[in-house]
Amino acid sequence: MICSFRKFKAYMTAGALSVAGLCGMPEAEAQNNDRELDSARLRGRFMEDLKWVHREMLEADEDLRAFKANRAIRGLEASIPVDFRDEHIPRVSPEVLAQRLKALDTEIPMTYNRYSKSFIDYYTIRDRAYSRQAMSRKSMYFPIFERKLREHGLPDELKYLAVVESGLKPRVMSRAGAIGLWQFMSRTGKYYGLSYDHFQDERMDPEKSTEAACRYLKDLYMMFGDWELALAAYNCGPGNVRKAIRRSDYKRNFWQIYRYLPRETRSYLPQFIALTYTFKHAEEHNLVARVENHPIETDTVRMNGFVNLKVVANLIGTSMDSVSFVNPSLKYEAIPDSYKNYVVNLPVSNVDYFRQNRTWILDSASNVDKKRIMHRAKTSPASIFGRDLIYYRVKRGDVLGSIAIRYGVKVRDLRNWNSLRGNMIRVGQRLRIYTRGSVASKYRNSKSSAKKNVAPRDIPSSRVHYVKQGESLWSISRMYKNVSVEKIKKLNGLKRNNLKPGQKLYLS
Repeated sequence: MICSFRKFKAYMTAGALSVAGLCGMPEAEAQNNDRELDSARLRGRFMEDLKWVHREMLEADEDLRAFKANRAIRGLEASIPVDFRDEHIPRVSPEVLAQRLKALDTEIPMTYNRYSKSFIDYYTIRDRAYSRQAMSRKSMYFPIFERKLREHGLPDELKYLAVVESGLKPRVMSRAGAIGLWQFMSRTGKYYGLSYDHFQDERMDPEKSTEAACRYLKDLYMMFGDWELALAAYNCGPGNVRKAIRRSDYKRNFWQIYRYLPRETRSYLPQFIALTYTFKHAEEHNLVARVENHPIETDTVRMNGFVNLKVVANLIGTSMDSVSFVNPSLKYEAIPDSYKNYVVNLPVSNVDYFRQNRTWILDSASNVDKKRIMHRAKTSPASIFGRDLIYYRVKRGDVLGSIAIRYGVKVRDLRNWNSLRGNMIRVGQRLRIYTRGSVASKYRNSKSSAKKNVAPRDIPSSRVHYVKQGESLWSISRMYKNVSVEKIKKLNGLKRNNLKPGQKLYLS
């Protein structure tokens, strides 16, 4: 390559001199002009490189700002005490940071670049209070994480992913509706065995959510064969990672597809690297937590029917705060009538007393404040207690207000159930609606009667169907005789079920 470049340069120089000779231009003046042209080209290239570096730095700063805004929305920055104001903050050179990251004994690569450095600076310098607060909780949850990761044969450093996700707060909720230490969305959580209803949510249970997270991470790694891509998929979903891979001309490395990932996901791996480094080198940055929370030793008991746990706590000599702390998946201070053999954690120091006096304790706790607690569960914002789930496809002209009136629900509940930040909805969007029994049955009857009244018709002579708003392959197959979803996909070379309004489909 160097040899070719030299030949090219010699050829260009010779050409320039010969042209200069033909034009009567002195050789020295021609060489001068060449030098000026080379200098101008170099200046131009340097300015382009400078612009590129500036753009990269702006992107890194923007990613960091987006991360901070998201963390503030989730409440992770609230109520953090600003202590140790005059403490010594060690400054570490980039070379030392790079060496320390390289020396970490991890299965997942700990890449040092401007992105990971910006987050290391954030956690070790700018927001030390947050780092110290997360470290104060590690004794409570890391033993659970380490045990589960060992059982599944996963890298031990994945325990720091929960710090990225939740700051080790089991009840934290994101603006998108993800909940718990591992921030599971409802659908993903349900797929991995985490149930939830109006009284409890297993996404907030440290043991069960960690088991689900290990299974999900293992599946993602099997899918991509790369831990960096698996972590990106954990944040934004496998579909978005595959889309980024396609847009990057099928690159298979996180840093090569970085530009094509959603903004929040771009900062996800750098955060993970930075927090892994921060926890492992806390002492070198004077970040050791002065106060460390330790888990409360517990034992389990089973309860049936309605039980007011606040009454139970008082009778066994502990506080409701302690009972809530060891049962983070419970939303209220009670378990409802419908629960059978429900497992409740109690502080081990109080369990013997409960077992010895179980009958009268449960009798005392079975009626106290029952009506008030059940009413609060029914009327609390976005409560799904005693409601049936239906799905509604948004039509042209629909607004949240009109949909809410039609199904007898509140607009704020519609927003909560569907993780909507405002009132904006789009045609074809699928909304979850939890309705009262009578409304739900009326909705189902109207749908079933509508289906019965529409008989399939013959395929038109054109053998073509143009997709309308809100139609799916299944609904189109029901319109025509002897047409199935598989047949439509085969005739039109479709690999997926996604359709666009106006799309042309062959029916035979």
